[in-house]
Amino acid sequence: MARGSIVFRVEDVPESNATAYPEPYRALNQNRYARRLGEFAGLKNFGVNLVRIVPGGQSSCRHAHAAQDEMVLVMEGEITLETDAGREKLQPGTWVGFPKGTGDAHRFINETDRDVVFLVVGDKASDKVTYPDVDLYGEHGADGVFRYTRKDGTAY
Repeated sequence: MARGSIVFRVEDVPESNATAYPEPYRALNQNRYARRLGEFAGLKNFGVNLVRIVPGGQSSCRHAHAAQDEMVLVMEGEITLETDAGREKLQPGTWVGFPKGTGDAHRFINETDRDVVFLVVGDKASDKVTYPDVDLYGEHGADGVFRYTRKDGTAY
């Protein structure tokens, strides 16, 4: 009997530390590994990623989404959330919501000696992403492709 759902185990999804960030920011994010569960399941409207950050790593450069909502569930380990309001330690079972358009930039940092794991869920709306701490800007083009530039619009 055929069905439209896709059933799989997390371990079936390859883990990758690939990032689209240009240098010099790419190297900052190579200690973050993601399993793209939503893509593996064929989801089109939102992304679901299981992320693991090794000690000393970060999720991304601190950023804010103009058009995409995002939620994070901390699953394993203690992680530091850094936002415009400052830094906060989060424990497993903690949910964090990042509503689109607030301008509140965020990232997660692993300041412990053990891996941390969290689940990220976000929609796939065309977006503009600002990065207040580094010379980086990201935006979906008219062709739907997400591209990074410097803040002045010049290419990397």
